[in-house]
Amino acid sequence: MILLNCSTKLQILEQMLKSNFPESLKVYGAVMNMNRGNPFQKEVVVDSWPDFKTVITRRQKQAKTDDLDHYTNAYAVFYKDFRAYRKLLEEPDVINWEQVFQIQGLQDGIYEVSRAVANSKQLDVNLTSFKAVEFPPFSMPDVNSRVAPSPQLSYLSVAEADLLNRTWSRGGNEQCHRYLANLIYCFPSVCVRDENGRPVSWSITDQFATMIHGYTLPEHRRKGYSRLVTMTLTRKLQSRGFPCQGNVLDDNIASITLLKSFNVRFLPCRFHRLILTPRAFSV
Repeated sequence: MILLNCSTKLQILEQMLKSNFPESLKVYGAVMNMNRGNPFQKEVVVDSWPDFKTVITRRQKQAKTDDLDHYTNAYAVFYKDFRAYRKLLEEPDVINWEQVFQIQGLQDGIYEVSRAVANSKQLDVNLTSFKAVEFPPFSMPDVNSRVAPSPQLSYLSVAEADLLNRTWSRGGNEQCHRYLANLIYCFPSVCVRDENGRPVSWSITDQFATMIHGYTLPEHRRKGYSRLVTMTLTRKLQSRGFPCQGNVLDDNIASITLLKSFNVRFLPCRFHRLILTPRAFSV
């Protein structure tokens, strides 16, 4: 195991990961954030350098953690050889197997390899798989004229994390509330506000530079807000040099229809999110 804590090497790694798109996108997004201030306190582990076969991004060991917070305790993985990935997983001090955590990646073998190692360590593994998408550079006409009434575009505040926690399908708990507040504080977000200044439609960016939690309150749907929010956040990310990526469940027809209207690229690989839970926490 090699911990890359040299800024020059991290810049080199960012460029090297580009040649492995789209499978390296999750790791690439995390590394980009690290190279731009590292607001989420991440670090990178590789099996070798510079000829790596596996890259894992993780929370810094000195960062404050909650053993039940799988949202924050998140690893992104990219590998060129699944055997090298398994070998790195099995090394001591690469993964904290004593807490609930997640692994994200865009390679099918991540699930099989991670599950095999997790089973040997008495952890349960729950997999969710998504369509992965990448937005093209926008050269579309402004959509404000198609949105009525004229919306108030803004960004979210940390104080509004409670609303996001209550409306997110993955939320509804203390760990998620804290995680969402941290994302809002650290990364770009966009929202539409009503005449009283309350958010009615929004999207945020996560620690892997992925657009997540796109949501419009039911009473404000069919007004074009989701389209406006998505386009605005995409442009904001792209203006900062980030590849704009997202994920969508196969049965989320409304979101898939919206994404198709943007002419997004549905990636040939799928996004896999594994939540790993020590059996001591499963009882």
